[in-house]
Amino acid sequence: MNHPMLVLFNFTLQTIKQSGMSTQEFNQLLLQNSEYLRPFAVTLTKDQETAKDLLQETMFRALSNQDKYSVGTNIKAWLYTIMRNIFINNYRRKSKQNTIFDNSPNEFLLDHNQSAVPNGAETSMRMKDINKAIHELPSIFKQPFMLYFEGYKYHEIADMLTEPLGTIKSRIHFARRLLKNQISKF
Repeated sequence: MNHPMLVLFNFTLQTIKQSGMSTQEFNQLLLQNSEYLRPFAVTLTKDQETAKDLLQETMFRALSNQDKYSVGTNIKAWLYTIMRNIFINNYRRKSKQNTIFDNSPNEFLLDHNQSAVPNGAETSMRMKDINKAIHELPSIFKQPFMLYFEGYKYHEIADMLTEPLGTIKSRIHFARRLLKNQISKF
């Protein structure tokens, strides 16, 4: 019985031979196009070292997926797609971890989920300001805004107040704008 990796390697070699491109030719094609990837990697990562890692990972994936490349197609586009997908997957993975990497020489890990003690007095004062601003809204804006705030949908509010849907949306929008201006003054 053949080892699975040996079977995969033989399949890859057979595919390359059928496509008419040798491994050496493919490697040469990758090297010729790798310089075009470097600026794109820097653009994505905004960091030289991370860009180098991204480029290296892209080249590794391209080599390991050589059998998926169709000879005669645009290799730059193929490589850009691989790089972009790696970047997106890494970004998604990092955002799920909620971990911040400190770029100091020691590279400490800081837990993003550390909680701070809320200032109850400040929060209470802020809520008073918000309630005061809502109370001072003209009733034409306050009524649809409060219904929306309570969880009603636009069309439900329009039916309750017997107003057109567009008018309700507009009034809620203006109420938000007025509140934003009022609250920013505090």
